[in-house]
Amino acid sequence: MIFDTHVHLNDKNFAKDLDEVIKRAIDSGVNKMIVVGYDVPTSERAVEISKKYNGKIYASCAIHPHDAEDFDKEFKNIEEISKEKEIIAIGETGLDFYRNLSPKEKQIESFKWHIELSLKRNLPLILHVRNAFPDVFQILKDYKNLKGIFHCFSGGVNEAKKGVEMGFYISFSGSLTYGSRKLEDSLKVLPEDKILFETDAPYLTPRPLRGRNEPSYIVYTIKHASRVLNIEFERLCEISYKNGLRVFKIE
Repeated sequence: MIFDTHVHLNDKNFAKDLDEVIKRAIDSGVNKMIVVGYDVPTSERAVEISKKYNGKIYASCAIHPHDAEDFDKEFKNIEEISKEKEIIAIGETGLDFYRNLSPKEKQIESFKWHIELSLKRNLPLILHVRNAFPDVFQILKDYKNLKGIFHCFSGGVNEAKKGVEMGFYISFSGSLTYGSRKLEDSLKVLPEDKILFETDAPYLTPRPLRGRNEPSYIVYTIKHASRVLNIEFERLCEISYKNGLRVFKIE
């Protein structure tokens, strides 16, 4: 069994063949997925998909750091969506100082609001972090009892260790297969009970594949990780699957 802990089946790239994509995922052994929201429409769509595939697909809601400039107009809608029973996480939220598509101050304001919402709902955070690990760690340390995931991890060994020390899980996407020694070394230092995998589909297609990513392709990332860790593929699937159930509190 495999858990794709971060996928955007709510993206327009899946509008024409969503059911087929999900069937391929299930046929490949992916029987749990989280459709991650990044604005109001995609968060609503995540809930819709989750309702249709109850028990296999779950949802999260948030305003992405890229869209934090409009946070003031949308946060009440996100709070309402977070009350849906299909929502099992808050995210993706965080800081992106790589593209800076929204002002840093608004990103920080939005991030803190999402943290408060996660505590209010007792739900884990799904964190998007690019070129902002020091700022994210500085903000997180001011809160207690936070749990969550560093999605599509892009840091190094020190950031991985720090994330685990703060109680977070570390999730690897197809970027792990791109030849990054930094990511592979980060994976190696993690305790087994903090490792997760994701596709972030339709983005970050794992090598040697090309084109649109989809949940069934997660097997390529996990197989690569199994070689890095010298762990059998089936065992690593089981480890990461159980970790996913634990962090998202799925019975």
